[in-house]
This record gives sequence, C-alpha cells and structure tokens, in this order.
Amino acid sequence: MSKPTRIPLFPLSGAILFPRSHLPLHIFEERYRAMVQDAMAGPGRIAMIQPTEGEPPSLYQVGCVGELVGVEELDDGRFNIMLLGSQRFRLIAEADSGTPYRQADIDLDAYHDDNPDPLSSIQRADVEREARRFGDSLSLAVDWDAVGRLDDEMLVNAIAQVAPFDAGAKQALLEEVTLAGRADLVVQLMQFQRLAPGGADMTQTIQ
Repeated sequence: MSKPTRIPLFPLSGAILFPRSHLPLHIFEERYRAMVQDAMAGPGRIAMIQPTEGEPPSLYQVGCVGELVGVEELDDGRFNIMLLGSQRFRLIAEADSGTPYRQADIDLDAYHDDNPDPLSSIQRADVEREARRFGDSLSLAVDWDAVGRLDDEMLVNAIAQVAPFDAGAKQALLEEVTLAGRADLVVQLMQFQRLAPGGADMTQTIQ
C-alpha cells in the first residue's frame, strides 16, 4: 500500500459516485460549506462514501474520489457543485483533523480503475438490451442512440449510478472489482427490479 492520502470525507447515504460519472450536489450544511471552500482552496476533491444502516451508523470501507468540476456559490452561502468521479478508494481510518467536517486517510491504490478491460460483445449487448427493457418498464425517455455511443465503462457506471437501486445494491456495484463483474451485477439488478417492482430488498440478490 502506498502512503495514505488525507482527504475531506462526505458521508451521504444513497449518493454513490463512480469513476468517470458525474454527481450534482446541493451543499447547505455549514460544515459542508466549509468543506467545499477548503476543497476549492486546496486539491479540489472530496471523497464520497456511504454510511451503513446499522446503529450507530458507521461507514462502508469503499468510496470514490470526486473532482470538483463545477461550483456555483449562492447568495446565502450555499453551493451547487458537480463532482466527477476519478478513482475508487478503500478507507483506512478517519482522521482527527480539527475541521468541522470529517476527514480520512484513504488508500488510492486499492482499485486500479485506469483502462478497464472492455466488455465482450455479448455482454455489452446484454447490458444495452436490459437497459432498454428497464427504461421502458419505468417509462423513461432515453436517447438510446446516445447511450449506444458510450464506451463500456461509462455505460455500466452511468446505469449503476442513476438507476433506482437501494443503497446496499449500489454499494455492491461500487465495490465490484472488475467492469465485467459490475456489468453482470447491474444486469441482474435491472432484471430483478423490472420483474419485481417494489418487491423484495434487492440486496438479497447479492448476498
């Protein structure tokens, strides 16, 4: 493991960020306003991670670093920001930072997200076919021509991020090591939700 990286930590349930995907956020809490201001003055990045559902809640061990690619400061001090996912990380430990927001030491070498192996033509077709069925089941207006032009990673990660899966399912997608494994899982989850809308907890399919 390389030297740990210290980074601002933004725990937010249901807000999953994947590499090369965008995540818009509205920042209104005072501590997170300070976080955005410090990030803008520093490296310009924030670590997104989900809290667990236990009591007391802790943190999942895997998140994704988001680069600040858009910032709108509102008149009352709130922010609208846009994050671009850069790389997944594994949480090492939270740090006693002295800031109003949480910080942590993370391992940026836990995942190798540069240039993932492409999907097979069969697997790519499976993802696109199930995405169409899933979109139709939700009555979504989708530009399928534009979807077809996405590369494999952007396609799979975009579905994983925006699809209405529960937090546990999204976390499983984030932690899946390979793009091919994530593609298989996202197809399973779309099929499950399409065939059993509002049914059982989707995390039961990934135990």
